[in-house]
Amino acid sequence: MSELATSEKDKNLSLGMLLLKARTFIALIILFIVFSFLAPNFLSTNSLILIAKHVALYALLGIGMTLVIISGGIDLSVGSIVGFAGMIAGGFINQGLRLSMFGVTIYFSVPVIIVITLILGVLLGAINGFVITRFNVAPFIATLGSMYVARGFALIRSNGETFANITGNPKLGNIGFEILGAGRILGLPISIWIMIIVGFATAYILKKTPLGWHIFAVGGNEKAAEYSGIRVKKVKMIVYMISGLCAAMVGLIVSSELVAAHPQTGNTWEMNAIAAAVLGGTSMVGGIGTIGGTLIGAFVIGVLNDGMVMMGVSEFWQMVIKGFVIVIAVIVDQFQRNLQNKFALQRKNG
Repeated sequence: MSELATSEKDKNLSLGMLLLKARTFIALIILFIVFSFLAPNFLSTNSLILIAKHVALYALLGIGMTLVIISGGIDLSVGSIVGFAGMIAGGFINQGLRLSMFGVTIYFSVPVIIVITLILGVLLGAINGFVITRFNVAPFIATLGSMYVARGFALIRSNGETFANITGNPKLGNIGFEILGAGRILGLPISIWIMIIVGFATAYILKKTPLGWHIFAVGGNEKAAEYSGIRVKKVKMIVYMISGLCAAMVGLIVSSELVAAHPQTGNTWEMNAIAAAVLGGTSMVGGIGTIGGTLIGAFVIGVLNDGMVMMGVSEFWQMVIKGFVIVIAVIVDQFQRNLQNKFALQRKNG
């Protein structure tokens, strides 16, 4: 009888674990059902494509954030890097690079502008990693400081003004920037293809390469990873550089879609990135997370945001709701960890 009771208890725990692991996907289905009834035109083709484009932005930020969190860190600067990247690209297109000492202005082609902007994003990420690893500054403090620095430089770039109509000039050879945000391949926006490519590449790195294993090891137990020969500082540098790269790419996509660059673009988007990662099962204590989970988490955030906008929910209430979502996700994650430990202990004791 006791064996039967134990078996039944194991089944209940297993079912509970399964539901917890699938919680984000279940939440996504529920949101789709709710908004399909409450939000007008939610299931229309145009609305779904718009949602997918927004999801791509949150997913790209979330992918970089996932790597950082798995390694045991946090990156609060990604939203500011989004705005900074957009202003750099917009400034190069509209004003070029002024070399006052020579009395000339250089205008770069769009591919060169994209490469330069992405490199600057990587550089900002490298600065985060350098401060954290070389000076032992807590990631929260280091990236909080760089958040203000990047936003400040974005504002300085145009004295707080917007770079409008960043379409370029055929005579200067810098046209075509808007294709990044408005172009399509096989009917899908380019931003979605970028999300898919980056998602698959990052998932492969995490699961199939030594770098991925090292990222998990550093987040799981940094001291043990260091004693086993893993170059912990190098791993941390790399994840912050990837996070900066992803944020810069988002900045390029947004400014391309709007055909304008504003210094406040990306404000508070770091919260969306964190929410996507946490909702996808990435543990805030490090060592646990998947790219697939983050992509689903990004869909939840995107559907939640756009669904509330279609319903006319106040922007202030949207912030409140997203805040609750993040807190609940962390609580559920902790509950899952406790349940996993309990289940493992029960299995061990037979």
